[in-house]
Amino acid sequence: MNQWPVVLFKEESMREGMQIEDTNIPVDDKVRLLHALGETGLQHIVVGSFVSPLYTPQMARIEEIMSKFQPKPGIKYTALLPNEIAMERAKPFIPPLTIDQPRPNLSHHLCDIFTRRNWNRSQAQEIERWPSIVAKAQEDKATEVSIGLGAAWGSNFVGEFSLEQRIAGLEKAHSFWDEVNIKVTSVSLADPMSWTMPHKIEETILAIKKHWPEINNFSLHLHNGRGMALVSAYAALRVLDSTDTLELDGSLGAIGGCPYCGNGRATGMMPTEDFLHMLEDMGIDTGVDLDRIIDCVWMLEEVLGRITLGHVAKVGPLPKKREQWYDPNMPFVETFEQVKHFRIGPDAYQGGISPWREPIRSEQRPETLTL
Repeated sequence: MNQWPVVLFKEESMREGMQIEDTNIPVDDKVRLLHALGETGLQHIVVGSFVSPLYTPQMARIEEIMSKFQPKPGIKYTALLPNEIAMERAKPFIPPLTIDQPRPNLSHHLCDIFTRRNWNRSQAQEIERWPSIVAKAQEDKATEVSIGLGAAWGSNFVGEFSLEQRIAGLEKAHSFWDEVNIKVTSVSLADPMSWTMPHKIEETILAIKKHWPEINNFSLHLHNGRGMALVSAYAALRVLDSTDTLELDGSLGAIGGCPYCGNGRATGMMPTEDFLHMLEDMGIDTGVDLDRIIDCVWMLEEVLGRITLGHVAKVGPLPKKREQWYDPNMPFVETFEQVKHFRIGPDAYQGGISPWREPIRSEQRPETLTL
């Protein structure tokens, strides 16, 4: 039996998801969704971003959302706070917001073009900040630190990056910590442009473990533009063990996107509902009520006015219990609305076509034999 790593999941619909959606979504709808997420059993929910409305107008009313929503005790609520201005804006909402104190981290993007588009600075400028981060870590007497890469597997602007480039980039950051004798125990890898594949996740993690055995915390930020986020997360689970921690994030219905990478809303995220469903079937307890997660996806689709791109909220979790099995004599099921019979019952497909000459009977379902 595989000894899985400790999994820490962060739900990003309200931040990563909403930042690329219509700016006119009512605040009350966002608050309603945030409240519903709080009833699912999720332990970490990102509520949004305190960023400039000039470039991310979808987050312009984050203070109003924070003022209206009622936090649920026991849930960690966080927000993206990219600078001191954001921190000042967020202060009135601490608590319920928790300000993470992550390990000091030295990271940079392998794609210079992407970091210029995303952050208005060059790859070299990212690295120029490292000495000050190291100095602050020394001042704070940090004992464990992190290294990381953005656009770790490839770029829509310059193509694929090799394993050798990834290790070299991490080695550069690691050497700064080595110089001051601070232990590196964590690595973060981000894929904003949807370039990763499961076998490349495996080779990357295995190479990191080989080079730096003391690293036991892996944080993966996987976008889903090419449909590989969930299988890549599974690959990471397979190559780690119970001595490791794996941090992952996702969003309801796979919503999310990046206006800087050229893929827009199609960039997507790992679907929260699909990931949690997979974990449960693997025997990893999530503590989450999947039915309530599905309700949240349906609510999200109502708010957005469109179908989202996850799967489990469309066809339901695996019907393992007898009371969940489908009716052998249900009519044709064709539309997304009809498929909702797994939650709302036969009313969903009422009036559908039934071409069978007589009721379907099978010894595999003895109750049908008397029909």
